[in-house]
Amino acid sequence: MQPVSYRLESAWQPDGGPFGRFTFTLVNLSDHPLSDFRLVYTSLTRVIDSAACENAVFLRRNANFHEFAPPKGLVLGAGESWTFTVSGLHRQAKHCTDGAKSAYLTLSDGRHVPVAVSDLLLEGAASDPPPQRLPEGKLDLPFALQPWPVKIDVVPGDGFPVVLYPAAGSSKDEIRAVDTALALFHRLFPGGHAPFTLASSPQGRPILFAEKPELGSEAYALTFSEREIRVEYGAAAGRQYGLTTLAQLLDGARRERGKFRFPVSGTISDRPRYGWRGCHLDVSRQFYPTADVMRLIDILAWFKLNIFHWHLTDDEAWRLEIKACPTLTTLGVLRGPDEPMLPQLGNGAEPVGGFYSQEEVRAIVAHAGALNVEVVPEIDIPGHSTAALVALPELADGQEAPESYHSVQGYPNNALNPAIPLTYEFLEKVFDEMVELFPSQYIHIGGDEVANGSWLASPLARKLMEEEGISGTFALQSYFLKKVKQMLTARGRKLAGWNEVAHGGGVGTEGTLLMAWENPQVGIELAREGYDVVMTPGQAYYLDMAQAEAFQEPGASWAGTATPAHTYAYEAEGEFPEELKHRMKGLQACIWSEHFLSRGYFNRLVFPRLSAIAEAAWTPKSQKDWLRFAAIAPLSPIL
Repeated sequence: MQPVSYRLESAWQPDGGPFGRFTFTLVNLSDHPLSDFRLVYTSLTRVIDSAACENAVFLRRNANFHEFAPPKGLVLGAGESWTFTVSGLHRQAKHCTDGAKSAYLTLSDGRHVPVAVSDLLLEGAASDPPPQRLPEGKLDLPFALQPWPVKIDVVPGDGFPVVLYPAAGSSKDEIRAVDTALALFHRLFPGGHAPFTLASSPQGRPILFAEKPELGSEAYALTFSEREIRVEYGAAAGRQYGLTTLAQLLDGARRERGKFRFPVSGTISDRPRYGWRGCHLDVSRQFYPTADVMRLIDILAWFKLNIFHWHLTDDEAWRLEIKACPTLTTLGVLRGPDEPMLPQLGNGAEPVGGFYSQEEVRAIVAHAGALNVEVVPEIDIPGHSTAALVALPELADGQEAPESYHSVQGYPNNALNPAIPLTYEFLEKVFDEMVELFPSQYIHIGGDEVANGSWLASPLARKLMEEEGISGTFALQSYFLKKVKQMLTARGRKLAGWNEVAHGGGVGTEGTLLMAWENPQVGIELAREGYDVVMTPGQAYYLDMAQAEAFQEPGASWAGTATPAHTYAYEAEGEFPEELKHRMKGLQACIWSEHFLSRGYFNRLVFPRLSAIAEAAWTPKSQKDWLRFAAIAPLSPIL
């Protein structure tokens, strides 16, 4: 690894302005003087007052991209530093990840060179270390199960079988199911002792299978004895969940003998609390290689989650190959100093891209399907479409002022225009290819965070609104989304979206599933309007939220902080009126990637909260136990 030539240190003072003040220090670690340069950094804490800057010249900002110049004539000698302050911020910094996520210099000859950055320091106030996330925990029953089953009445044994294997007479599908569970364990715990074998073993215990459709497709029942284990299952998913339970029991008993045990007799009867048990992954802000996506799906299967919501497009990149529109994954994914899109969210001097080919998508969908995980794809429209508009500039109204509105993330004019016929031709092509790639009954179309005021400066949009008797941004959004829903219905698909799909008149409730993310009350209101709802409130189920108020705790906090204990205890249907509970289809974790610049931050923020949400989605409220969960959670796999 080459040593860095420049480093940018950042600190935040709470009393330096309406929302505090950044102090940046650029250190020249090279052997040569530095002059006539520009400094770029990316930060989610954005500058909105360009004049509130001392000892530097603010040049421009685009969303999280910020560019500055030093005072005229500044020469930074070898080993010297340049310090400047910025106080015109749009919000206060609350956590160590709220400063510069990346930086680079543009030199006088046009070259871009990397600048190392560190997490933000806090000055002028106490900076306490993050608290412990999990207590030691306490077990009333010594079994390593996540999520905890509906009913467990088993006796712990003094020992455990070396391995479990399908009994003689098992069907081909049952033997394959054991092989699938074995392969899943090997991928998640490559150093662990395999819980299954396909060959009989005198040191093992046979598994007898019995299909019982009356149990329900995701239900299973286990009966233990010293001679054998009986697995009754409703369908393939229930069989897989029963085998996963056996793998967890045996792995726990083997890894922590004494603390965890394996049953010698008794029964476990189990079925999920909700039909929709999801996890979302934003791959637009940060790109995750196919292998990482597949491993996350493996982890979902281990926790008996059954929906992978794949957020494939956003302002920052369009990640899904659409053969009819190749520029989406050439121009629409490249971020860099000289690329179609500027660096954002941790990008620096080197260009970054990344997308999923249709071949990779098919492999991921097949991988998930083998584990009874449904892949629900999302293209985020009409807002969050900067990447699509960069790739296809003909979708913009050329008469519209360049920055007539900004999204909440700071992107100018980032929504597909409902008044441009090419918009619908484009979406027809996209949906035609998506339905061939994704067998899910749902296609998620986003529909969130369209800025109030969008399109109002577009002459084409104003003309359409006058012709259709439409008033305001959200009524025009409703007009657009109704057309999108018609496209999906024509292709045999249902519309899923974020809760803002209901704005301005919404879309038809039949065959529509909306995700309540802004707050829990929104879900109840949507149910009252007749929508089916998945609860994914940012206050509990957004896994990019910081886990404590401590400044040294990484993550976002616009929705507050969510400790693992809070996430575990949260009851999404707690305030739902009884007559509306049938509208609540389930729960979902959301992994938004603005802060996930490293594998370490990903694992720290996602785990153990993901398994806490999995238990909330599966386990009845009466069976939840925080201290038991805390004792078992350290056994969980991570990315």
